Amino acid sequence: MQNITKKSHAALRKLYVGRIEEVLEHEQCKLDALRTAEKQRMRAAVPFTAREPDQPKAQSPTIEIIPPKKRVGTVKKGKAQLTIQQETTFPTNESSNSHSTARVATPAENQTKRQRGTGSIFENGSPTLWVKFYDRGIPRRESSHSTDPKVAEKLLKRRLAEVETRIYIPRENIKVDEMVVDLLNDYRVNGQKSIDHVERRWRLHLTPSFGRMRAHDVTTDRVRRYIDSRLEEGAENASINRELALLKRAFNLARECTPPKVKDVPYIPMLQERNTRKGFLEADGYSRVAAGCASVALWMRAIFECGYTYGWRHEELLDLEVRQVSLLTNGIRLDAGKTKNDDGREVAMTKIVRELLIQCVRAKKPNERVFTRDDGRPVRDFRKSWHNVCCAAAVGELVCRTCNESVDADKHCASCGRDWACEDLKYSGLLFHDLRRTAVRNMIRAGIPERVAMQISGHLTRSVFDRYHIVAPNDLREAARKVEIHHEREAAAQKKSKTPDFGQSLGRTAPKAGNPMIAPGPSLLPN
Repeated sequence: MQNITKKSHAALRKLYVGRIEEVLEHEQCKLDALRTAEKQRMRAAVPFTAREPDQPKAQSPTIEIIPPKKRVGTVKKGKAQLTIQQETTFPTNESSNSHSTARVATPAENQTKRQRGTGSIFENGSPTLWVKFYDRGIPRRESSHSTDPKVAEKLLKRRLAEVETRIYIPRENIKVDEMVVDLLNDYRVNGQKSIDHVERRWRLHLTPSFGRMRAHDVTTDRVRRYIDSRLEEGAENASINRELALLKRAFNLARECTPPKVKDVPYIPMLQERNTRKGFLEADGYSRVAAGCASVALWMRAIFECGYTYGWRHEELLDLEVRQVSLLTNGIRLDAGKTKNDDGREVAMTKIVRELLIQCVRAKKPNERVFTRDDGRPVRDFRKSWHNVCCAAAVGELVCRTCNESVDADKHCASCGRDWACEDLKYSGLLFHDLRRTAVRNMIRAGIPERVAMQISGHLTRSVFDRYHIVAPNDLREAARKVEIHHEREAAAQKKSKTPDFGQSLGRTAPKAGNPMIAPGPSLLPN
């Protein structure tokens, strides 16, 4: 009897545990089916099709109970439709032997498949609608920033039209420093001589503000803030414009690429330059500067004389080689491609220039530099020597870097009360480039035609004469003489008009009778 009781208890326990396992398995199957349906609805590449007004509203997923006799699980996927079905059996309350089936499905069967090549609209885990299309086989996805299907459809059509006309520019995360690398490569390939200045401006000023910034984050407001910060640092308008021109050129090169790296070039405002140089070296200062250069070295005296006579830039003079100086033809030749405008020039030497260059080229090979130091090294930079010569010749001075006021012999500033070291002071006065303006003005005063003067100095346009206000004294005297003649003629005509002629002044004439422009006066005769 005890054995039967034990067996019955064991059977009941086994039956009870089995029922519990079946119920738990059934609930887990339902949960898995619901999770699968949700994932497929959210993540599967199912195109979103806007519902037409005459179409019935799509129903939400439903769960229906059907009584199959076996457990079946199927999942069907397609590009335009998605069907998820999960079937399982579980015991019900009506009978321990009866079974039910849970089926979960999505209404994708009712959606219309989009035509191939027209893209798709979908939800990416949020109510905001996204569009998807292909550009040269590359899938592109973009948010419409709206939950309205009409807005998303309009964006999709616009992008498809841009792809069809080959004007679509994908939004890339290109940074400003990557565009500047392309700019520097363009300078190197084209042999631009100002690449060192470009690298220095980018490294010292632009990199801290725009270095790792994305290209589409560079806006006009951001550029204006950069301008304000540079002005607070004491930078001149011309210096800021050169830096902004570099940034603008980098954007233009990126837009000219195929495919373009940026879609739009931001508006970069430029400042008005009012710091145009107007310095000239007058005749009384020439002798003092020439004597100071001669005390430094022969090369310094020769460079100064060439700049004062021809108005050449210091880069063109420093690159001058012995083969370019012809003592037989008494000429100096600048090769094409070695000047700023890449045009070659040739001039005749004056007596002083010839005597100085003969000493500079003596015992040198044709490919050696004309201007070299005492140890044979080519001259590269002579700004410090030039500043010392100009200060000694009273055409320049060292000023305080803070208040731009002159300092005394002990390098003490009386305005701010600060003592400076000689190398920390700021130079203010005659620059070597001022000799260029001086040479052009001297040639015009000497009666040399403007076209010839421009060819010697290397100016391309006549704007240099307007910018430097170069006018010959003879023209001024001739203008004054013509004004005097005009005044004399006016005085003579006025004097003649007051002379009486037959008792009536020539300054007044009687009105003609019948003139409709003159109203008749009152009649003096009686009626």
